[in-house]
Amino acid sequence: MKTKQWSELLNFTTPEWLKKKKFGIYTHWGIWSVPAFGPNVTWYPYKMYQEGTPQYSFHCKKYGHPAQFGYKDLIPLFTAEKFDAEEWAELFREAGAGFAGPIAEHHDGFSMWDSSINKWNAAMMGPKRDIVGELEKAIHKQGMEFLTAFHHAENWKFFPHWVKEYDTADPEYAGLYGEAHNQEWGSEKRYMPLPITRGCGIPDSFIDQQWFYQDLPSKQFCELWFEKLKEVIDGYHPDYIYFDFGVDYIQDAYKRKFLTYYQDAARRNGQDIVVSYKWHNFPLGAGIVLLEQGRYANMMYHDWISETTVDDGEAWGYMEDCKYKSAKTLLHFLIDNVSKNGYMILNVGPKPDGTIAEEAQRILRDMGKWLEKYGEAIYDTVPWVEAEEGPTKLTADGSFCEMDRVEYTARDIRYTMKDKNIYAICLGAPKKEIRLKTLLYHLYPGEIKSIFMLGDEKELDWRQEGYELVISTESRKTDENATVIKIVRDMVYGE
Repeated sequence: MKTKQWSELLNFTTPEWLKKKKFGIYTHWGIWSVPAFGPNVTWYPYKMYQEGTPQYSFHCKKYGHPAQFGYKDLIPLFTAEKFDAEEWAELFREAGAGFAGPIAEHHDGFSMWDSSINKWNAAMMGPKRDIVGELEKAIHKQGMEFLTAFHHAENWKFFPHWVKEYDTADPEYAGLYGEAHNQEWGSEKRYMPLPITRGCGIPDSFIDQQWFYQDLPSKQFCELWFEKLKEVIDGYHPDYIYFDFGVDYIQDAYKRKFLTYYQDAARRNGQDIVVSYKWHNFPLGAGIVLLEQGRYANMMYHDWISETTVDDGEAWGYMEDCKYKSAKTLLHFLIDNVSKNGYMILNVGPKPDGTIAEEAQRILRDMGKWLEKYGEAIYDTVPWVEAEEGPTKLTADGSFCEMDRVEYTARDIRYTMKDKNIYAICLGAPKKEIRLKTLLYHLYPGEIKSIFMLGDEKELDWRQEGYELVISTESRKTDENATVIKIVRDMVYGE
C-alpha cells in the first residue's frame, strides 16, 4: 500500500446515512468499569497510580497498594457474564439511534476485540469474548451503522513507566501499559499536578506536567497504533471510526497511512464512512470535527458532531452513585445540534457484568418515545435559514461548554426543514400560543398552506401580528420535552 499525500486524502463528504440518522450511541466499557470509581471512571487507571488522588486512596483501600495490585490485576474481575449484544443493540434502536458501537480501545491499552497483535484483549482475558465482533453483528442486524471508538493514541502518555516499583515499568506488561520510555526519570519523579482551568488555552487532557515532557511516540508505537486500526477495519468493517484526543501525538505519516487504508477499504467494501476527530488532530477535510461535551452557539456551514454522556457528572463509564441527565435535557442537546447543522453521539456506561443501569435504560427509551412521535422534525432534515430564536442563549461555545448549563423554555425555538416543510421545535410545552418572531422575515404569509402540531391531525389556527406569526395551541396537548410545529408551505410559483 502506498500512503497518499494529504492533497489526495482531504476529500471527506458527509455520507447520506449520517445526514438522515443524526443520532448515535456508543459505550465506554472496559476494565475501569470494575472499580466504577470517579470522577471520570475511564481515567481511573491513570489516577490510581498517582499518590494523593481519590482514586489512589480508593484503590489502596479496596485492592491494595498499586505496587502490589496493579491495573492489570483488575482484568480477571471484568467478567461481562451478563453481556448480551443483541439486547444492547435493540435498546439503542429503541432510543432512536441510527448508528452505535463500542470503544474498541481506550487509553488503557486493553483491546475489546479478538486481536492477534495485542494479547491484552477481551477475547483472551476477562470476559473472554469478542465484544466488538458481537456488537458489530447485533448493531447491523438492527439496521444501524457500526461505530468503533479509538482512544489508544494516549496510551503512550497514560501510565508512569518511570516509577520502578509499579508494574507499569515492567516490560512484561508493555502490551497493556504501552512502550516504556523516559525511564531515566526514576521513581522520585512522580506525577506532578499542574493546575488547569478551562479556557486557558491548554487542553484539559494535559492535566500533568509529564504530558508535556514525555518523549514523542516512537516509530514502533505509531506502527502499532496503525496496526490496531487496520485489524479492526479488516475484521469488523466499521462505518464510523471515532478518535479521542491524543491523535496529535501520532506522526503525520501514520495518520495519512490510516486514512489511505480506511478509504481504500471502504471503496472495496462499498461503504460510505465517517472519521471524526477533536480540535486540530487531523487537517480540515479528513473527516468531521467532534466537540466533547459541547456545542456551537450558532449555525455552522460545515457539518459537525458533539458527544455527551447520559450521566450528569462526567463519569463517562458506570458509577454506582452516579446521577443522570433527563431525557428532556438530552433531547434539547440533539435538537439544538440538528438545527445548527450538527449531529450527536450519546455515551452509555455499562456495568462490569455487561448490563446497563435501569435508569439509563429508562432515559434512552424516553428519548426513543419522543423521537418515534416527533422524529420527522429531526431525521433526514436540514437546517432552515435560521437556527433558533428565543431568550435563552449558550453562555459558552465549543468543547466543554456543556458545563455552563442553560435551561430552555417553550419560548426557545429551533428550526429544521425537510422538502416543503419547516419545523419549529419549541423546547417545552407552550400553553395557549406560540409566537414565532423570525419566520415571517423569510416567508410570506401567502406561502403558508397549513400549520399542524406533530402528533395532532387537526390544523392549528394562526394569524400575523406585524412580523410575528402567532399560532394558537389552546386546548391542544403539547409536550413537556419539546413541542413540534409543522409549517406546510404552498410553493405558489413552483411544483
